[in-house]
Amino acid sequence: MIPLSVLDLVPVREGYGVAEAMAETALYARAAEDAGYKRFWIAEHHGTEGVAGGAAAVVLAHVGHATSTIRIGSGGIMLPNHNPYVIAEQFGTLDALFPGRVDLGLGRAPGAGGIIAQALRKDLMRAAEYFPQDVVELRAMLTGDITLPIKATPGFGAKVEMWMLGSSLFGAQLAARLGLPYAFASHFAPDHLDEALAIYRRDFQPSAALQQPHAMAAMSVIADESDAGAELLASSQEQSFVRLRTGEPGKLPPPVPGYRDSLPLHSSTILDRMSVAWAVGGPATVREKIGRFIERTGADELIISGTTYDPAARRRSLEITMEALGG
Repeated sequence: MIPLSVLDLVPVREGYGVAEAMAETALYARAAEDAGYKRFWIAEHHGTEGVAGGAAAVVLAHVGHATSTIRIGSGGIMLPNHNPYVIAEQFGTLDALFPGRVDLGLGRAPGAGGIIAQALRKDLMRAAEYFPQDVVELRAMLTGDITLPIKATPGFGAKVEMWMLGSSLFGAQLAARLGLPYAFASHFAPDHLDEALAIYRRDFQPSAALQQPHAMAAMSVIADESDAGAELLASSQEQSFVRLRTGEPGKLPPPVPGYRDSLPLHSSTILDRMSVAWAVGGPATVREKIGRFIERTGADELIISGTTYDPAARRRSLEITMEALGG
């Protein structure tokens, strides 16, 4: 079985706030570590009431102190929102606190709508144009390039594992050119998955960090003791996804029995598009769907994301998934 990892959005539930979300994320990370997952990543999102991972580096410090062996990292840091020097300092600090455990996944998208650009005082379109240059600069800061005019302290020479993330072909091309491991966000944007992985493997150029291409694909996975139980749990995530896609995002709602049956065609189609990278069900169903996905993609690692209203059910989903796959 290939390694399994976890992606967390730090969901905020209806009736609860950010403090509860942070506490549950620590418990979730500990459950992932206990179950044998390799990495626990936090995604940077902004301006969404139901997602509390905007300050990803700060959340990772919280997660790092709650765990002891699992790798922790960003899935990802949206680099156009920041400057490379500050990210080098932040992840250099994390490396000093949790040596040998820190991943830095980088993405080019802003992680929210256009109004965030105003809040960040950034021209994000222009910043995205400099993304490849910023990635190279950030890597130089972390690897300890002595030709740099200034050292990031902490950060200079930190042993951080850098990843390129993407949901289109651009990230695959850049990861291949720079010789970085690559993760594709197929759990919410599966359309270009196969082509992106093919381009990455075809064009990969070895680097000091990586000699062979290494690809990770993302799935949305919610497991329970039965298919019916998992489908009910998954209705919270489905509601959130439909609301996001229809311009009405909010906190994570409670599950709704028969939710899909109540949807209009347009909303149902939104969820059907995601189904190629979703595994919702009991142990046998989850094992079969994940197995087919791995066979199709040839992924070297799999990172799973899944949100339930009941935090205990989310932790149990991790255990069931790992047990179903023989971990």
